[in-house]
Amino acid sequence: MINAISIQEFLEKAETLPVLDVRAPKEYAVGHMPAAHSFPIFDDAQRAVIGTAYKQQGHDPAVLLGLDSFGPRMSGFVKEAKKLAKDKELLVHCWRGGMRSGAMAWLLDFAGFKVYLLEGGYKNYRHLMQEAFAKTRPILILGGLTGSGKTDLLPYLQKHDQQCIDLEALASHKGSAFGSIDMPPQPSTEHFENLLGMQLLKLNDRQPLWLEDESITIGRVVLPKPFFNQMQQAPTIVLQLPKKLRVQKLAQEYCRTDPALLEASILRIKKRLGGLATKDALAAIAAGDMEKMVELALTYYDKTYTYGLEQREHVLPLDLTGINPEENAAQVLQLAQKHNLI
Repeated sequence: MINAISIQEFLEKAETLPVLDVRAPKEYAVGHMPAAHSFPIFDDAQRAVIGTAYKQQGHDPAVLLGLDSFGPRMSGFVKEAKKLAKDKELLVHCWRGGMRSGAMAWLLDFAGFKVYLLEGGYKNYRHLMQEAFAKTRPILILGGLTGSGKTDLLPYLQKHDQQCIDLEALASHKGSAFGSIDMPPQPSTEHFENLLGMQLLKLNDRQPLWLEDESITIGRVVLPKPFFNQMQQAPTIVLQLPKKLRVQKLAQEYCRTDPALLEASILRIKKRLGGLATKDALAAIAAGDMEKMVELALTYYDKTYTYGLEQREHVLPLDLTGINPEENAAQVLQLAQKHNLI
């Protein structure tokens, strides 16, 4: 049986049922529902040929071409679907809820599956994501110079029943020239939006959401503009740690890093550091003097962040004497409560 359902019902069922994304592999790679399995009805080359035929010859010739490809593979599709859906109940979508998902749904229904088909397809899902970014919500920003431990505080805020999203974890990047070190490959901006949107859908829109201060780009990923605009206008608690502690913290992190990666990171900001500072930083890496390298890099990053912070209207400084994230999270919450932010 085939049941056409709304995006809201589709996502609810996706919590327990497998989702088959029947778009081409390239489409899936650009962005997909986090829970979805790539289950392409056509590969990239077949999709290109059929799409060209549709544009040049019309609907009927394109359908025949599609059937020539789809027909011999029907048995394989059913076998693969059985591996994913042991109870023979699953969800299917394509780009617009058209012929591709319709054909796959028909086949699996014929093979005895209970199939839920997404109305409007992935396009409808993307609309839902954009709505999530545009929705007005209370946001609180954790700011601070590089090395002040902003990311480290998020899990401890969650332990105090605070809502948090780690944007850098979703983007697989720590937001600087060194940000890709020891991180998985970054998702596309579209897929990052899907990951972020799904987290936003799970939150209580009336309770504050804690985020780390970010520029509109995190590595190659771009934050949704409506969401970023809300971040820019949100109250910002700025962690203020002595530079010596920040240098020590970062040096400990980078002492385990491949020197070649550190050198490449320094060279990315060569123009901003200047020739002499770049030369000194590279020499420090070669000598294993991570503290000196970090101190040189922070000269640039501190200046850049301070300038960005000056553009904010609602900034609350918080002086800290240590880098213990649990203790610092407690102090952040005390300051937020003092100013009636939570």
